[in-house]
Order: sequence, then C-alpha cells, then structure tokens
Amino acid sequence: MIRILLAEDDDAMRTYLTRALDQAGFSVVSVSCGTEAMPLLQTEIYDLLLSDIVMPEMDGIELAQRCNEISPSTKVMFITGFAAVALKANREAPNTRMLSKPFHLKDLVIEVERMFEDSAALSI
Repeated sequence: MIRILLAEDDDAMRTYLTRALDQAGFSVVSVSCGTEAMPLLQTEIYDLLLSDIVMPEMDGIELAQRCNEISPSTKVMFITGFAAVALKANREAPNTRMLSKPFHLKDLVIEVERMFEDSAALSI
C-alpha cells in the first residue's frame, strides 16, 4: 500500500483530500504544516509527500527540499492554486509533480497512481 504524507494548511481541503485518498486505497497521514511533517519524515517512511506550497511556518518548497535530504526515495507532488508559486516550485524543487487547484479528486488519484506506475516501469 502506498503511504502518503499530506501537508495542507486548509482544514477543509486536508479533510477532503485525506478522505478521498483513503477511499482510493492509499494510507494517508495528514498534517497542517511543514513543521508538523518534519518529525514524521525523520521517523517514518513515506512513498509520497503531497504538499500544498503556500503554508505558514514552512512552505511546501522548503519541506520538499528537506524531505529530499532526509528521505530521497520519497516522491513529491505539490498542490497549489497560485500559478507564480508553481513556477518557483518547478525551479527550486525539480523532479516533482504539480497539480493546480481546483482539481477533481479523480485527477489527484490518477496522478498519484501514475507516479508509481512510472517507477514500476523503470524498475523492470
């Protein structure tokens, strides 16, 4: 089962995404900010960090960079509603995927599955 660490500061969005990913068969741990995610990344193994970019305390870009240092095998996908922020994220955190808000939950599930299908194809 794919383990996902979700970092999203909006309570309603975090609940919504967690529920949808759980129903799609993923194991999800959710936190409200990057500083809450850091101890989990240091003590647990996650297949995917799914993070909003704009968050208080530690933004998603910094979180992704630290995640890459702590757990380089953890894949990263950003979710954001800000186009300019998405461009910055692509420059500062390469090898990540981006999903722009608003999006359908089925699109999120498809993108997560696609990330791991790509990995499975490379390991054959």
